[in-house]
Amino acid sequence: MKRRVLVIEDDDAIRSNILELLEEEGYDGIGAADGKSGIGSALGSSPDVIVCDIMMPVMDGYQVLRAIRDYPDTAAVPFIFLTAKSQRADMRLGMNLGADDYVTKPFTRHDLLGAISTRLERQQVLVSAQPERTSAPPVGPADTTGLVVSAPRMKELYAQASRVGAGYLSVLLLGETGVGKDVLAHVIHKASPRASRPFVPLNCAAFADTLLESELFGHEKGAFTGAVQSQPGLFETAAGGTVFLDEVGELPRTVQAKLLRVIEDCRVMRVGGRAPREVDVRFIAATNRDLERDIAAGTFRQDLYFRIAGATLTVPPLRERRQEIAPLARRFVANACRRMGHAAAPAITDDALAALEQYDWPGNVRELRNVMERAVTLSAVREIGSAHLPDNVLHPRRDSIDGGADVRLRSELVGLERQRIIDALDECGGNQTRAAERLGVSRRTLLYRLDELDLPRPRKRL
Repeated sequence: MKRRVLVIEDDDAIRSNILELLEEEGYDGIGAADGKSGIGSALGSSPDVIVCDIMMPVMDGYQVLRAIRDYPDTAAVPFIFLTAKSQRADMRLGMNLGADDYVTKPFTRHDLLGAISTRLERQQVLVSAQPERTSAPPVGPADTTGLVVSAPRMKELYAQASRVGAGYLSVLLLGETGVGKDVLAHVIHKASPRASRPFVPLNCAAFADTLLESELFGHEKGAFTGAVQSQPGLFETAAGGTVFLDEVGELPRTVQAKLLRVIEDCRVMRVGGRAPREVDVRFIAATNRDLERDIAAGTFRQDLYFRIAGATLTVPPLRERRQEIAPLARRFVANACRRMGHAAAPAITDDALAALEQYDWPGNVRELRNVMERAVTLSAVREIGSAHLPDNVLHPRRDSIDGGADVRLRSELVGLERQRIIDALDECGGNQTRAAERLGVSRRTLLYRLDELDLPRPRKRL
């Protein structure tokens, strides 16, 4: 049976040339002149691959991609963008939204056919590796059973996790220590077609370099002192499932290079091995580091970054979703009581809740859990009050003793920051990358501050 390729391109000449090329190579090519008709064709013709231009009138390629990924029937269809050389930022945005690859215009016959062939081969490997089922599992909203998801930003984050989970892209989770990146990784796995297969986590900072290679890639008998028998690595153990690499920014450069080969080739070489082994896993990575800054410093590979950041999700710190502090605290109290065999969980007094909600939680959700478990241990009554909370929560350090002066100072600093950002963007003609360099921050940090300060994202002026 011919493999079907949908081409969404508003330029008639380019579209016709691609369709002619596909026909010559034995593909069943379908053309669409705009994004709206392209989405209709995708839903009605069940393509094996979608090739789509980015810059189109009315509905651009990004809007098409979002719509394609929102429909369960097309969520996993390989998606290739056609982009101009000057649209490097567009490439990253496209990959973050769920594109699988891109071909730069002007492209050769080999460029386009190679990209299509590679995507089809990867898709075949993934499909053939899935366990047999009588029917395909439904792909729906991310399962948040047992989780506290009430802040608007967290609801949107988990909605994005549902869309990302339905596909096969590698996912990079960003956020401070203790915000719950591991929880979100589990949710993405459960929302994916791999939900019935293993979820295998590894903390990349918890092993020495030599042991880390053995954990990831496995080893053969006699590969090193103490290797008395062959051992499969993380990627083989997670066959058909998901590998979660926590603190991926701590990987040594040598291991980064080997990980890149695994992601690109879907094959792993055990330590001391002579022949590579086929592996089928999905990668979810997490870090609290600024990887773009690490790339500039030469400590993290840029090519690996683009591979693991197929889709990027940022988990906000607990201080930016304070409405979740009280329900999280109650949940942690109940869990601690259950583990300790208590008949009932104590209530939390209003003054204790007020203290919890005013504290900034530098350790985020993990710190809150520790505080509540400590409170349950110390409490000998039916309620937890402020007396059961640690001093640093009740009396957090402030730069100013005068609360009013502290608020005024913060307000003034925010105003200065807003003006500096506005001035930098104006001086750089709206170019966000140059403005970030001028401010001494990464582009991601600049975009984050724009959103936090409610400043519009400017378009680069020509």
